[in-house]
Amino acid sequence: MQIDMNDIHKAFGKNQVLSGVSFNLKPGEVHALMGENGAGKSTLMNLLTGLHGLDKGSIRINGKETYFSNPKEAEQNGIAFIHQELNIWPEMTVLENLFIGKEMTSKLGILNTKKMKALAKKQFEKLSVSLSLDQEAGKCSVGQQQMIEIAKALMTKAEVIIMDEPTAALTEREINKLFEVIASLKKDGVSIVYISHRMEEIFSICDRITIMRDGKTVDTTNISETSFDEVVKKMVGRELTDRYPQRRPELGDIVLEVRDASKKGSFEHVSFHVRSGEIVGVSGLMGAGRTEIMRALFGIDRLDSGEIWLAGKKTNIKNPNDAVKKGLGFITENRKDEGLLLDTSIRENIALPSLTSFSPKGVIDQKREASFVELLINRLTIKTASPETHARNLSGGNQQKVVIAKWIGIGPKVLILDEPTRGVDVGAKREIYTLMNELTDRGVAIIMVSSELPEIIGMSDRIIVVHEGKISGEVASREATQERIMTLATGGQ
Repeated sequence: MQIDMNDIHKAFGKNQVLSGVSFNLKPGEVHALMGENGAGKSTLMNLLTGLHGLDKGSIRINGKETYFSNPKEAEQNGIAFIHQELNIWPEMTVLENLFIGKEMTSKLGILNTKKMKALAKKQFEKLSVSLSLDQEAGKCSVGQQQMIEIAKALMTKAEVIIMDEPTAALTEREINKLFEVIASLKKDGVSIVYISHRMEEIFSICDRITIMRDGKTVDTTNISETSFDEVVKKMVGRELTDRYPQRRPELGDIVLEVRDASKKGSFEHVSFHVRSGEIVGVSGLMGAGRTEIMRALFGIDRLDSGEIWLAGKKTNIKNPNDAVKKGLGFITENRKDEGLLLDTSIRENIALPSLTSFSPKGVIDQKREASFVELLINRLTIKTASPETHARNLSGGNQQKVVIAKWIGIGPKVLILDEPTRGVDVGAKREIYTLMNELTDRGVAIIMVSSELPEIIGMSDRIIVVHEGKISGEVASREATQERIMTLATGGQ
């Protein structure tokens, strides 16, 4: 399928999102679409698939001017979109999610569950996914939910598949399998639009790249004719000297210590500590128990046994509100469901954990609140027309910045970051890393869970590795290599 989008314009109210963007996709190519958060990448694809109507410009498919009225119509015409924010129905089964709106029935209208299960199993085998089709999708990990979305798109027999940050929640093994599937689809003439901030992936699997900045097309070129540094410069309009800012930590006393913590079915006998001014990286494969440990620390889930010590004193964290009062902040890996109130404003989201500081007499001091929110919006360079914009209307990366701003605002002693740069562009990643350094310079202790090994190595002072619910080892940053961490993550010594 040949797609040509020319001189595309789109505004939402007074916010001009796209201004004269052009993009073309050839049959059987993997085409990278890159740009900073808020550059307009997802909006462009939403216009292609009919989620929004364009203000100006033209879309031609196989030479014919074509406009879809909704994403379902686009899918029926061979264009599938795997969104960055997962569209999973948590209380429905995995099978029901795979076939929602496309159920198979007999001539009498009875659901043909047997046929649906056979097709689903076949697709899962291609992706090397091991999941019960009868379990609730909401009980699957974020990575597993991502694989459900990928399987769902592949089952449409699409000619074009748009993948928006498809590997953000996947393990190394799942990523490699997805790349094999992409190579196979490409051989069959299927075109892929690949939106990602992971530069290594772009240079590994893509044929061409289109770069966007501030709602405009900057460049389209063959991957073989460009470089990492050139792409970054075109994306952000400037050169980034180093991917990871240099750390000169001055470590203080132990702020948080976990002793022999266990939760049945999730993790057991976990012990570690973090000092003021220190970044402790937590690595491991998806499902190893990393997130579960952090949830228990923050009081979302209860420990079955073990102790948590804060500033040298044994403490009992009953719930997240209790954790916040004791100086803990938690940026979750699932910002959409757990990190943000999507239908409320940026201002309300950022101010929510700190409301008591604006209302000493029970009444919110709106002037102080507005000043506080504006300071954090500017500090984290959140791209928005107004603090009253709903969080739902922000790009994924800017949503992540709102979540970070929210927790920085409480002045935490310990900040837990679970996949802090997921779905965030290279320029914004650098801003987050710099902010992490500033926080540790002020004595904040940071625990960072990440699936990106270069990030773990580049930003951590120490790295603890989790394997099957147990800490399999600890590595000092100066001795850390991807091979060493992966060996521990897979149960090696």
